Amino acid sequence: MGKDHQIQVFSTAPQPCTVKPGAYLRHVADVARWSENAGCRGILVYTDHSQLDPWLVSQVIIENTRSLSPLVAVQPVYMHPYTVAKLVATLGCLYNRRVYLNMVAGGFKNDLASLDDNTPHDKRYARVTEYTRIIQELLMGPGAVSMSGEFYTVTNLRMTPPFDPGLCPGVFISGSSEAGTAAARELGATAIQYPKPVDECLAQPRQEGLDAGIRVGVIARSTNAAAWRVAHERFPEDRKGQIAHRLAMKVSDSSWHHELSEMASQTREKPSPYWLVPFENYKTFCPYLVGSYEQVAQEIVRYVDAGFYTFILDIPADEEELHHVGTTFELALNKRNIAL
Repeated sequence: MGKDHQIQVFSTAPQPCTVKPGAYLRHVADVARWSENAGCRGILVYTDHSQLDPWLVSQVIIENTRSLSPLVAVQPVYMHPYTVAKLVATLGCLYNRRVYLNMVAGGFKNDLASLDDNTPHDKRYARVTEYTRIIQELLMGPGAVSMSGEFYTVTNLRMTPPFDPGLCPGVFISGSSEAGTAAARELGATAIQYPKPVDECLAQPRQEGLDAGIRVGVIARSTNAAAWRVAHERFPEDRKGQIAHRLAMKVSDSSWHHELSEMASQTREKPSPYWLVPFENYKTFCPYLVGSYEQVAQEIVRYVDAGFYTFILDIPADEEELHHVGTTFELALNKRNIAL
C-alpha cells in the first residue's frame, strides 16, 4: 500500500536504438516534456550495455522539465555506491531536483558475463541491498558511514558537501521473486512487479507494510474497438520477434520473465484488457492493458485495490498516447478518490 494512499505514475524514456543517429537528444527531451504535461511524477531511464549512460540522459531530462524526476536504473556492477550517491547529490545541488533509483539486481546475463560477474540470482539481491544501504546512509547524513559487508566495505565515508535530506531518492527494486521482495522490505523500497491479470492479484494475500507497484503499458481510447485497433496496429504478430523472445527465455534467470511467458499461454484466448502479445513478440517486456477509458480505468482501480499504488508505464508512442493515458488515470482517480 502506498504510504500516502497516492498513485504515482512514471513513464519511460525512449531507447536510443529507436531514433535516427543525432535525434535522440531532442526526442528524449520531448518525451520528458510530454510525460510531465500528462501528470507523471517521473520517468524511468534504462541501463544496460545497449543504452546510453542513464545519468547523462537524466540530466537532459531535468534540464528540459520543471519538476519531473528521473527514475535512474542503477546496476551495481557498473559503479561503486559512493559514485551513485555523489551523482544524486550533485543533481540535487545543481537543480534542486529529486531523483528516484531503480536498483537492478540482475539484467541481461550476457552483459553480466562480459564483466566477469557470475553472481547467483539471490546473491545479487543480497549485493544490491548492501549497495543501496550505503547510498541511503551517505545521503541521509551528516555522519560518516562505515560498513563492512560481504560485498562492500567503506570506512568513515562522508557525503560532502552535505546533501539536502529532503531530496533523498525514492528507491524501487524488482519484487517478482522472494529475494527481491525481501530486499524491498529491508530497504523500505517500492517493490515493482510485472503483474498477473488483476483477478489473480486480488486473489493473493496483500503484503502489508510493503509499498508495491507494477510495470504495465496502457492503450485506451473512447471505445473498446478503437483501443484494440490501435493495439494491433502498433504490435502486430512478428515471427522474428517470437523467435527472439524464445531465445531470451533460454538465457534469462529472471522470475518475472518466466512467469509472464507462462501467463501468455493461459490468457491468449480469454477476452480481457490484459494483453501479452507485445511481450510474446519481443516488442516490450511488460503486459498491456487495452480497452476503453472506462474499462482500463476500472482495471487500474482494481490493481490499486490489490495494493499497487505505483505504475511505471511503457515507452510512450507519442504525445497523443500520453494524453489518452492521462485521461484514463484521471478517470481511475475519480473512481477511487485518490490523489496523484
